[in-house]
Amino acid sequence: MIPLLICSLFAVAFVMERFIFWFRTNRSRDKKLVAVILDMCDAGKFEEAYRKGKESKDFVVYVLLNGIAHRAYSMEGAMEAASERIVKDMSKNLMILETLITLSPLLGIFGTVTGIIFSFDMLGKMGVEAPRVVSLGIAQALITTAFGLAIAMPTLIFYNYFVSRVNHAAKEVEKNANILSLIEDRRTFEGRRKRESQETIP
Repeated sequence: MIPLLICSLFAVAFVMERFIFWFRTNRSRDKKLVAVILDMCDAGKFEEAYRKGKESKDFVVYVLLNGIAHRAYSMEGAMEAASERIVKDMSKNLMILETLITLSPLLGIFGTVTGIIFSFDMLGKMGVEAPRVVSLGIAQALITTAFGLAIAMPTLIFYNYFVSRVNHAAKEVEKNANILSLIEDRRTFEGRRKRESQETIP
């Protein structure tokens, strides 16, 4: 029961930590600023867009600004690296929760098995004259399995919720990063066509 109690404390602690993280992340969101930055970039005002979003803590803005800052070298590469950092922060401690989901029931079953072994050992020593002692021992042994499942089930619900939040955020980052990449590609294409047309003028 002591290892199971430790698992439950870890599960509560990491679930609360993730809730606090997402609460702060939601508070820092600024979808209007994202749209403004994309509009500025579409108008060719990349420097102004960078200055506009420099103080923002929105994770989408962070990715876009990394692309703007490195657009002379590799805009897509910079945004991809920034996206990976964002997803890594969002996925923090999720592996621990996943481990607890698997470990808790296994610890519970282990406790039950050892308890049943002890109960049958008592049965062998005391004989069939004391079946009540054996049945009580088995009932107590099953408590660990129930406790392990009680830890794993709510933790699994929270884990799936946090994973869905990470996936949703990653898709939002990807969508806006693709829009910025298309804007840059279009402007590059238009600039190349303009230069070619000027070169062909006699």
